[in-house]
This record gives sequence, C-alpha cells and structure tokens, in this order.
Amino acid sequence: MMSTATENLKALDLDITEKDILKAEEIKALANKLFSDHKYNDAVEQYTLAISYNPKVPAYYTNRAICYLKTEFYGAAVRDADKAIELDKNYVKGYYRRAVGNMALGNFKEAVKDFRNVCKVAPNDRDARLKLIECEKEFKRIEFEKAIACDEHFDIVERIGNVDEIVLEQSYSGPHLPSEGGITLEFIKEMMECFKTQGKLHRKYVLKLLMEVKQQLEKLESLVDITIPSNGKITVCGDIHGQYYDLLNIFEKNGLPSETNMYLFNGDFVDRGSFSVECILTLLSFKLLYPNAMHLSRGNHEANDMNKVYGFEGEVVAKYNELTFKLFSEVFNAVPLGQVIGGKILVIHGGLFSRDDVSLDEVILKIFLLNLTKICVKLRKINRFRQPGHEGLMCELLWSDPQPELGRSPSKRGVGIQFGPDVTENFLKFNNLDLLIRSHEVKQDGYTADHNGKCITIFSAPNYCDSVGNKGAYIHITPDLKLKYNQFVAVSHPQNVKPMQYAGNM
Repeated sequence: MMSTATENLKALDLDITEKDILKAEEIKALANKLFSDHKYNDAVEQYTLAISYNPKVPAYYTNRAICYLKTEFYGAAVRDADKAIELDKNYVKGYYRRAVGNMALGNFKEAVKDFRNVCKVAPNDRDARLKLIECEKEFKRIEFEKAIACDEHFDIVERIGNVDEIVLEQSYSGPHLPSEGGITLEFIKEMMECFKTQGKLHRKYVLKLLMEVKQQLEKLESLVDITIPSNGKITVCGDIHGQYYDLLNIFEKNGLPSETNMYLFNGDFVDRGSFSVECILTLLSFKLLYPNAMHLSRGNHEANDMNKVYGFEGEVVAKYNELTFKLFSEVFNAVPLGQVIGGKILVIHGGLFSRDDVSLDEVILKIFLLNLTKICVKLRKINRFRQPGHEGLMCELLWSDPQPELGRSPSKRGVGIQFGPDVTENFLKFNNLDLLIRSHEVKQDGYTADHNGKCITIFSAPNYCDSVGNKGAYIHITPDLKLKYNQFVAVSHPQNVKPMQYAGNM
C-alpha cells in the first residue's frame, strides 16, 4: 500500500517512482550519518544524490543547507533554503536555515524577516528568538550609523588619547613593554607565555602595540614584494582562526620568526577560535620586531561584519573594551592584501577575479596599454584602507575560491566568485607569475594543489573549531622558490574555552 506522502509526491511528479523515493531515503540516512561524523563535504554529495532521485523533499535541501553553513558556503545554503520554501511555504526549517545563512553574510534585514516567521510558527524556540533579537539589534545599529554618517574622519588614535597616561594597576603581573628602545624578543616571549596560561596583556600595552603597528602597516603598498635571503626560507601559513595553541605549535615545530626564518600568515588570524586576541597580538608584535621577516595578508575575517558574527568583536570587548576593538579594526584596514614572493608567487587570501584585466603593477599596465590600448586594474593601487564590502576587486581577492570546471561561476559562499583552471592560467601568464597560493578553505590534509598545480590552498587551523578533524599545514619556500609542504595535527587547549565562545547569540 502506497503511503499518503508517496501519493502526494506522485501527484507532484509522475516521473518519480516509489523505488526512487525509497532509494532517496536510503541515501539521506547515509548523508545524515556523514553529517553526524562532521564529514560535511561528503554529506553534501550524498544529499545531492538523494535530491537527484527525489527533488521534491524540502528536508533534503535544508539538510544540505546546514552542511553548507558548516563549511561556510552561505550563498549555497540560502539557495537551498529558497528551494525548500518553494516546495513548502510552511516549512519552518527552510526559513530558519535561510535566516542563518543571511545572518552569516551580514544580510540582517533579510535574516530578521525569516526569524520572525520562525518565531510565529515556533514561539517557544528560544534559539530563534535570541537570534532574532540579535539580528534586529544589529540591523537597527547599521541603519542608525547610515543615518548619522558624515564626511568627517573619525580619528581613533585621537579618541583614545595619550596612552602613556594610562595607569598600570598594582595588581598587574603580566609582561611590561619596554619604555625605551621599542619591542624586544624577550617581551614577546614573556607575552606568549602569559597568554599560554590565559593571562592578559595590559590594555595600555595593547593600545601602544596597535598604534605602532598601524603606523608601520600604513606605509606599505597593498601588495608587498618579498625577497628571501640566500641563507633563509619563508614559511607560508594559512588561516589560524584564533587557535592560539596551534599557533604556538607551529612556532615550536618551525622556529620563532627571525630575519632568516621568515613567515607569511595569509589572513583569517581571528574569529571562530576564542584565543583570537592572543593570536593577533603575537603576530603583530613579531611584525613590529621583524618588519621585513614577518608578513601579513588580510583575510575576509579581518572585517567588521565577520568579527561581529564570529566572535572577535565580542572577545575584544570582553577582554578589553569597544574602543580597543575599533583600533583593531583600523589596524586590519591597514594590513596589505597580498604578497609577491621572488617576483613569481602571488599569495592572497581568497582568489581571483570576475574580470581578466587585472594586473599587479604599472609595468604590466604599460605593456598592456601598448599592445591593446585598454586600461587594466592594478592590484597595487587598490585603496585597502576601508571595509571590504560585498563586491568589487578587494572583495573578490578576499572571498573567491577555485573550482575544477573551466570559467567562472557564482560563489557558493554568496560573496566573491569561483574561478576555473583557465582563469588561473590566464592570470598567471598575464602577470608573468608561476604560482598562486591562497587559503580561505578547510582542507582535510591541510593543503591541496589544484589547477594543474598552479593554485595552492594552505590551511593552518587543525581540527577546525574543535570538530572538523582536519590536519593543518604550512609551506616552506626556499630562495630558489622550491616548495615543501609540512603537515601537523591539533594540540590540546584549555577545555574551559570553546570555539565561538564570544560570539554570543550571533
């Protein structure tokens, strides 16, 4: 006897057989198991297969949507939620998943609408109610700031005032920044040990460090050229996402930064992990100490809208105050967008662009103009001293991802694009480059080599968010531009601090 659900389904689509329906349910059960095991990409494949057998079940789309949310493909999650709602206007999970996806993308107006729908249908859903309150608050804040916006520049340094006048409490027992001669390696080591035991650096020293490094970073171009000394190497690390104890493990395995043991951290220093303050202060301190040996590229999480949702703002406010966060934000605006190693390897956080006429510098521009009499866009000339926004060259550089297919596609993240091997090949050839190194994506082995080995992804946050189980990795690059991949596993951290601890209801 055919079930009522099956009969309804048959009425919708006569091409779907009962065998298809049963097969889809069998595959969904496997996908659910993969999701429970945190194998989100594998679960996506199985939900997609279930949908191919039976595309009329809203739950298949919302289940795949939560996998996309877990892997930060928010645009894809929103599209799946749209499909679920299209199939069933009363399907509350569709509205909930779409709201969470839009909230992650900073689309608070759309998220508020959907959370209101959820709360009407499920008034006792405490989680939805709390998220609605947070989204409403954030949407009102954004609208208020738009209303009072003016052309005057808000000088955060002037607002903070003379940091030297801040008094150290007698109870403070942490490290002291030298009053003369600038930052020292000894101070950084003491600070790292203090952080290791969950101690805090005094706000006075935090503000001094941030002001000094802000001035240093502001003098750099948006793309920084790096030359590796003949007796040294540079280590390229991907996302660390506030996983301080894994950062310490990198330094333990690979040595502290020095003039010959150079580092490049390729964005997403903060958010998700709840030791983001400790991570970024350590990296910025080494940047002050070794300006030519510690290099930083901005990631998509060095942005206010991401910090609001994924915990860094909450962490800074909890450990210091809101004014300190605003100074961090100004520092992030000054972090370069990428590096060029040895003139041949471009390192940026996300990926490539929705247009072909993107060059690195003026020399290429002149050749291009001479040959084709067409103006191209220069990466070195991007005005980076701002928030990245959700479109344009700077946004794409921070958000885009590679795809195996040729050409370009809309991003599953909802921001940036996806670019194929032909796009990578053409960009590298046009700019006389050999290789693109980027980060931005969790990889089970810590790295991948895509696009015929021309597009490398490196990710340095092992067991991401204490749940994914991935390895971390970093790359050694020698003066002759040879690459060596190094993998590592996660180390333990204090169990009283969980990922996203400071994100609150967001």
